[in-house]
Amino acid sequence: MKQVKIGICGLGTVGGGTVQVLRRNAALISGRAGCELTITRVATRSKRGDIELGDIPSSTDVFDVVRDPEVDILVELIGGYDTARELVLAAIAAGKHVVTANKALIAVHGNEIFAAAAQKGVIVAYEAGVAGGIPVIKAIREGLAANRINWLAGIINGTGNYILTEMRTGRPFDEVLAEAQALGYAEADPTFDVEGTDAAHKLTIMASAAFGVPLQFERAYTEGIRDLTPYDISHAEALGYRVKHLGIARQREDGIELRVHPTLVPVNHMMGKVDGVLNAILVDGDAVGQTLYHGPGAGSEATASSVIADLVDVARSVAASSNQRVPYLGFGPEAVTDHRILPMDEIRSAYYLRIQAFDRPGVLAKVATILSDNGINIESIMQKESEFQDGRIPVILLTHTVQERQINQAIAQMEALEDVEGNVVRIRAENFL
Repeated sequence: MKQVKIGICGLGTVGGGTVQVLRRNAALISGRAGCELTITRVATRSKRGDIELGDIPSSTDVFDVVRDPEVDILVELIGGYDTARELVLAAIAAGKHVVTANKALIAVHGNEIFAAAAQKGVIVAYEAGVAGGIPVIKAIREGLAANRINWLAGIINGTGNYILTEMRTGRPFDEVLAEAQALGYAEADPTFDVEGTDAAHKLTIMASAAFGVPLQFERAYTEGIRDLTPYDISHAEALGYRVKHLGIARQREDGIELRVHPTLVPVNHMMGKVDGVLNAILVDGDAVGQTLYHGPGAGSEATASSVIADLVDVARSVAASSNQRVPYLGFGPEAVTDHRILPMDEIRSAYYLRIQAFDRPGVLAKVATILSDNGINIESIMQKESEFQDGRIPVILLTHTVQERQINQAIAQMEALEDVEGNVVRIRAENFL
C-alpha cells in the first residue's frame, strides 16, 4: 500500500486529537484512503506529555515541516493570520498539499491562497474550519452540487450558543461567560466568539461555497451578543421565540445578504431547539428543499474528524497522482463571480422592539403612528402593568417583515419622543418555516 506522508503544525487541542484519532483508527482510515497515512514530522511550540511522538521528528519551528522534502501534506493547526498565511503559502510554493482548520485564515486570505494553490496544482482543504465535526462544506460543495442554494442560516459558534442557552434561565451575560471560560468553552479573550467575528469567518466561507462568490469577510455585517439581557430573552420566549446568534447568507436578485447577529427564531422550529455548545446549519436548495446539519462545532476529536476527512480526500489524490478532485470553493475559477454584498439597510426582517416609555396618555398612539408612517405593521404587542416602575413601563412590539431602512427611521423617530427614555432595543427575527 502506498504511503502518504503528513506533517502536522500545531499540537494543541485539534492537533492532539488528530494524532490520537489517526493512530486509533489507522487501519480503518488507510482502508478508506486506499493508502497509508503516516505522520513523519511534527512542529509544536510546546510538547504535550499525553501524546507520545516516539521517533517522529519534532521541533518548535513550523517551517521545518515545509522544508522537509518527505512531507506530502502539511496540516496547519496553529491558528491566527500572519504566521499561518506565511506557512501555508510557503507549503504551496514547495508543492505540498495543505489541510487547515483555520477559518480566520481562509476567510481573510483564502482568495490569495486558492489562487497560489491553483497555480501550483495543489489542494487546500479546510472542512475543519467551519462547524468543527459537521461536514457542511462537503455537503454544500458536493452533496448539494445540483442545487441553486437560496439561503443558509446557522448557529455556528458554540460559545455564543451556550451563553444564550444559559441566559434563558435568567442568568446575566457576564456570569455565564465566566462559566463558559471555566469550562473551556470560551477563550481567555472571548472577543471573537461574543462579538461575532468567529461566526462571520465561518459564514463568509460557507457563503462563498454556496453562491460561487469570492471570499469577502470584510463586507460581512457582524453584531455580537454582549448587549443581550435575560429580560429580552425571556420576553422573546413569551412571544414564542428563542434568541439565537445566527449567521445568515441569502442570495437575492439584487445581491447577497451576509450577516451575523442575534436573531429570534420560533421556539418550535428545529433551529430554536439547538442548545448548549452544539452547532446547526440549515441550507435551502431549490431542488432538495431544506436540509439541516447538526452536531459538535468544536472539540478535540470532533474537529479532528473533519481534519482527517480532508486528509483522506487529499491522500487519495496523492496516491493516485491525480489533480484536485473538487474546486476550492465548489465552483471552477471561471464560474466564481463577484456579487454585490447588500448593506444592512437593504435586508428584510421582522423585528422585536423594546421601548422604555413614560406612562403617559397617548404614548402607544404616537409609537403606532410612527410605525404606520414608515410602512411597518405590528404583529403583536406586550405591555405588563406589573413592570411599571418609577413612572416608566417597557413596551414590547413584534413587527411584520420590513426593510431595515424603514425600522432604522422608525427607531430614530421613537427615540426622539419626549415620552421615550433611552435607546430602543432591536433584535431581528426570522421565520424559516
